[in-house]
Amino acid sequence: MSSSFGQAFRIHTFGESHGGGVGVIIDGCPPRIPLEPADIQRDLDRRRPGQSDIVTPRKESDTARILSGVADGVTLGTPIAILVRNEDQRPGSYDEMATKYRPSHADFTYDAKFGVRALSGGGRASARETIGRVAASAVARRVLAVLAPDIEVLSWVGAIHDIVADVDPSRVTADDIEANPVRTPDPETAERMIARIKEVRADGNSIGGTVEGLIRGCPPGLGEPVFDKLEAELARAMMSLPATKGFEVGSGFAGTRMTGREHNDPFRMVDGKVRTTSNRSGGIQGGISNGEDILFRVGFKPTATIMSSQETVTSAGEDTELKGKGRHDACVLPRAVPMVDAMALLVVTDHLLRQRGQCGGFPAPELGSVRQETV
Repeated sequence: MSSSFGQAFRIHTFGESHGGGVGVIIDGCPPRIPLEPADIQRDLDRRRPGQSDIVTPRKESDTARILSGVADGVTLGTPIAILVRNEDQRPGSYDEMATKYRPSHADFTYDAKFGVRALSGGGRASARETIGRVAASAVARRVLAVLAPDIEVLSWVGAIHDIVADVDPSRVTADDIEANPVRTPDPETAERMIARIKEVRADGNSIGGTVEGLIRGCPPGLGEPVFDKLEAELARAMMSLPATKGFEVGSGFAGTRMTGREHNDPFRMVDGKVRTTSNRSGGIQGGISNGEDILFRVGFKPTATIMSSQETVTSAGEDTELKGKGRHDACVLPRAVPMVDAMALLVVTDHLLRQRGQCGGFPAPELGSVRQETV
């Protein structure tokens, strides 16, 4: 099973939804990076269940324990291990699901691949696995704060079902995003989204939507052509998250309906730097960041486990029906936001360290010359 991600900044997550705990091992973190447990806990608290009345009521403190790689408040350059114990386990809610496959969930495919699976909570297919990713991203955030403090990663709920928020990426702030439980920096639309989630949950159903991501302050030069292009790495990262079904960067599929003259981003010089007058490329050209804001979107499907009866089959190959039980999000979008943040932070940090290792910094084009900046 591929449970590792990254090259220079490499993580390996472990644990099942209803096992003893979940966590991550981080290898490649530079030494002498200031890091306290509170730095990790802050991000985990954004991801944890039970934080509002529109997410799963499972009660978990998600308290992070740093087991290695940190001493006296700084990283040592050695592997960092972080563990979060599972506290609110209710395996009895999954007794019927032990023999009946949940439609559109990973129950059948895990059995088909391994011949065995964690019967409670979905095991590694559960969003609880993302705790390790979010914990690792909190470390990545501290690395960026030291090596590239201008880089800022934000994401927000852009749409839930057929309700679309009106958000200006150039002005959105972290406070705007966290101002409501649905994490949409459009207060009026947020209220409609919250009402829709409650309505769907009361009907025993679920809905999906879109998370929009933004990476500000990323210098030109990140990305490793040809197979590790920056957008390819972002796509891989986002599509590895549970319930994802689509990824776009910049103009995305809408760009296919434009001509080259309409779609191209003209260059211009601004304060001695190469800039573009538009950003349909989404901040990435040729697989390499160009210094503009990196904009992307991630599509999440409706939650697979619903509290309505559905046709399915048993592990013995018999036709039957199943009605979901337990504690599940009727919409994963509000808690998906910190997960999208996490994967973007991991990608940017990994490519920052790879760029430093290969080129020693960022080539920054000037008029008539190339200036080398060391970051």
